[in-house]
Amino acid sequence: MPATPWVGAAGPAPLPSVAEAARPIRLKRGAQPTHSTLSGFQRWCWRTFRRRVEAQPPDPLLEENLLKAHLRMRADEYMAVVYGTTVLAGLGLAAAGAGVAFFLIDLVGLSLYLGIGIGVALPVAGTLGVLFGMPGSPASAAKARGRKIDRKISPAMSFVSAMASADVNVDQIFKELARQKIYGEVAAEAAWITRDTELLGVDILTAIRTAAQRSPSKRFQDFLQGVVTTATSGGQLKPYFLLKAQQYEQENKLEMLSRVETLGLMAETFVTVVVAFPLFLVIIIAIFAVIGGGGTFMIDILWAIVALMIPLAQGGFIFFMYTLTQDMV
Repeated sequence: MPATPWVGAAGPAPLPSVAEAARPIRLKRGAQPTHSTLSGFQRWCWRTFRRRVEAQPPDPLLEENLLKAHLRMRADEYMAVVYGTTVLAGLGLAAAGAGVAFFLIDLVGLSLYLGIGIGVALPVAGTLGVLFGMPGSPASAAKARGRKIDRKISPAMSFVSAMASADVNVDQIFKELARQKIYGEVAAEAAWITRDTELLGVDILTAIRTAAQRSPSKRFQDFLQGVVTTATSGGQLKPYFLLKAQQYEQENKLEMLSRVETLGLMAETFVTVVVAFPLFLVIIIAIFAVIGGGGTFMIDILWAIVALMIPLAQGGFIFFMYTLTQDMV
């Protein structure tokens, strides 16, 4: 099978010579090659539950999510960790459930059957939550990485278009992009492309195509697939990079404008729901307590509003606003 030619910013470039293709890979001074290793707890899980996980059919979706999340574990190794964590969590929650049951029965005075039921339900619910929740954790981590890539893709494409304007080859563009840690997860994706080309001996187009398949960001996938399509169809990559940089810049501006409008709406909602409404409610209930003779019941409602309703509402709005502003960084 013939090798794929190197692709430059202005289009396909000639094949490298034999001497260039066989050049040795040199690490930085003092650097040592590293490999992914499991922690002590992960090795114990693998030794204990290896036969169980190997007896099950492989899960390609979990393998894909682990790859997209950059979790350097195989699917069977991760499932062994899930089983090990479930066992330890079950033991810990069983001890906690026994303590809760003892507290409810002897100290609070709850009935025997109800206390035992609560003590048993606590470890069962917690253990099932760990067992069925942990396999979905890599998918959540992959989605989080995808959002981080989308936040940094606009400035990263500006860097790529600047490099392409200087007629730098595509492999060197991604190599330089991988060194720019300011671009976060985009630099990590570029580092994997450079790893495929320089350490695994894969040609640049195949490395980009593979990176498009394993990237958790739809926007970055479209960009990489466009690079492969433009290069293989004989087009020039420099105009493509400039066009994508402008496109992502415009999309970023529209997204930021939408988020600012959402922040303004949430600020108005905060004033109405968290500030004005509880204030009027407290005044009305206080008047009813004085005029209607509600007594202790009305006072308890006031305490519930002041001690529970207002702090919980403020905490919820603060958390939502913090999450929304973090996506804008």
